Amino acid sequence: MKHQLTAHVSRRAVLAAGAALPALMTNPVIAQSPGLDVPYVPTPQDVVDRMLDMVKPTAKDFVMDLGCGDGRMLVTAAAKFGARGRGVDLNPVRITEATENARRANVSDKVEFIVANLFATSIREADVLTMYLLPSVNLLLRPRILDEMRPGSRIVSHAFHMADWEPDQQDEVRGRNLYHWIVPAKVAGKWNLHEGSNMISLDVFQQFQNLTGLAKTEAGAKGKVTGRIKGTEVTFNVDMGNGSKTYTGKVADGMIDPGSGAGWNAAHETRIGR
Repeated sequence: MKHQLTAHVSRRAVLAAGAALPALMTNPVIAQSPGLDVPYVPTPQDVVDRMLDMVKPTAKDFVMDLGCGDGRMLVTAAAKFGARGRGVDLNPVRITEATENARRANVSDKVEFIVANLFATSIREADVLTMYLLPSVNLLLRPRILDEMRPGSRIVSHAFHMADWEPDQQDEVRGRNLYHWIVPAKVAGKWNLHEGSNMISLDVFQQFQNLTGLAKTEAGAKGKVTGRIKGTEVTFNVDMGNGSKTYTGKVADGMIDPGSGAGWNAAHETRIGR
């Protein structure tokens, strides 16, 4: 893993990050590559192991590592979990090293490493995204993660968060912070909740995985909506002032499906951005 930057991030930000590295790493290995002006700092293997434990890749998953360095994240994901994957890095020396590490671990058939700009790399096919980048780079990637990656996809970041998008899970390995997010489905907008012969209109606002909003019955009674999304799973509470009820279901094709026998469902009338 490494910090990988492009012209989107200033030299000042790179130098500031370099100054902060000693506080983040214990005896870091830093190599400077001609023309890149980016410090390469490998992620310790125990941190790699915990990051992968947090996102739990499987043999069905495609893992992408942005700023892959020597490839240890993907090599471990392939060797330990059977996952497939692709790593990108601006430094061709690191790509050569990562490719050789995959060969030595007998996982060359599962992973590939390419010289590429992470901002020009598609992340749509990723089930799992791993990162060790600067906060400014994470924030530049955040809109793409939310818009391009499928609901339920998992992201894990070493050391740096994504500002007001709170992680679904946070951990620490020897003082190193690890952050794990699950891409939430988009549910903002107007919904019609049908339960028996009754219908409640829901006007839902979404802030990442958190939901708030207003509820209104056909008789004109008003209430509040609160809830949370985990991938495609949504749990929300409707409080009409005379008692509240919690609903749990899965979002798919403009519907919230609670499963058989629940006696209710919700249909998306209109949708706005996340």
